[in-house]
Amino acid sequence: MPQTETKSADKKGFFKIEKLQAKGMSVAIDLQLNSQDICMVSGPSGSGKSQFFKALADLIEHTGKVQLDEQALQQICPENWRVQVMYFSAETAWWEDMIATHFETLPNAQQLETIGLDISMLNANPDSLSSGEKQRLALLRGLQYQPKVLLLDEITANLDPSSEHLVETMVKEYVQQNHAIALWISHDSEQTQRMATTTLTFAKQGYKIETMG
Repeated sequence: MPQTETKSADKKGFFKIEKLQAKGMSVAIDLQLNSQDICMVSGPSGSGKSQFFKALADLIEHTGKVQLDEQALQQICPENWRVQVMYFSAETAWWEDMIATHFETLPNAQQLETIGLDISMLNANPDSLSSGEKQRLALLRGLQYQPKVLLLDEITANLDPSSEHLVETMVKEYVQQNHAIALWISHDSEQTQRMATTTLTFAKQGYKIETMG
């Protein structure tokens, strides 16, 4: 994927979250992440993980503060914020009859092969593809906008182990090369061990943050 140079490369406190809370979250979250961090997020169903992500992307009403590279969420128009802090849902959205028409710039064969896809899929109807194939295509589509924060909501839940590892490699390389950040909801403890620099664990009445390694 294209690389983006930013003044925030390797900056500490690149993404700051203070007392962030939304409906469905039992507690307000405080979290600070550095560029190139991958924060793996886990917890029981109903503990507010997806609501947390939607609040970070300014998709739902919330209280608290979020700051990206010293700019507050309130200082950036919602459309621009959502390009920089991009939410990738487990359920992907497709509204045209051909996959290719959803891309501003078509990915090439090498980019598709990197995550186990064939270029012929660009001509396919979304309804003819599996959930896992559409998840990977949606990831490629989103990364073309070069977001600084990836909010990945169980994006490998429908993938076989081989495809899962290909996606992990792509995300890790994107984060490192672009000095970005990823927050990733996953219930796979082995995936968390492979990917995490930080973990955020939700509970019914609280949360825990741990730095790995």
